[in-house]
Amino acid sequence: MRKVDVVPYDALWPLLFDIEAGKLQEIFGGRVLEIHHIGSTSVEGMHAKPVIDIMPVVRDIGMIDRLNVSMERIGYEAKREHGIPGRRFFQKGGDDRTHHVHVFEAGSVHIERHLAFRDYLRNHPDEASSYSRLKLGLAARFPAYMDAYIERKNQFVEETERKALAWHRGKSIG
Repeated sequence: MRKVDVVPYDALWPLLFDIEAGKLQEIFGGRVLEIHHIGSTSVEGMHAKPVIDIMPVVRDIGMIDRLNVSMERIGYEAKREHGIPGRRFFQKGGDDRTHHVHVFEAGSVHIERHLAFRDYLRNHPDEASSYSRLKLGLAARFPAYMDAYIERKNQFVEETERKALAWHRGKSIG
């Protein structure tokens, strides 16, 4: 069973991202266009589950399945789409996860969604603080129930994602 563990921001998270992104770059080679640090560990000052979320953007998502063995060699478990069509998802660390890799093909709507959410929280510290408080409260309330924790933060995430996309698109236009 996965324990819900929300911790204060750790200044090592960007370094841990860089190290893992380097490993992924070696495996993906020319298939990868960009590798982004996403999720709460990518927002300075935010409380988070200590799991580094990484989003490689690739030319052809179909080619990624051929890399499962290489990913397994560095500790990842391949989970295929794992609930999001067009994604390839990998997790590292079993029940004590350390990394999630969300691979999307260039042009996927999910890329903009993840980057807009991250950038919105980076640029709106009050929203980031509200999200931190929510996560801390839910972790205290549901320390052994990851599904309940995720389900109860979804409303905030969906609401903030809508604002983030509008903010991002407005910023891109103007």
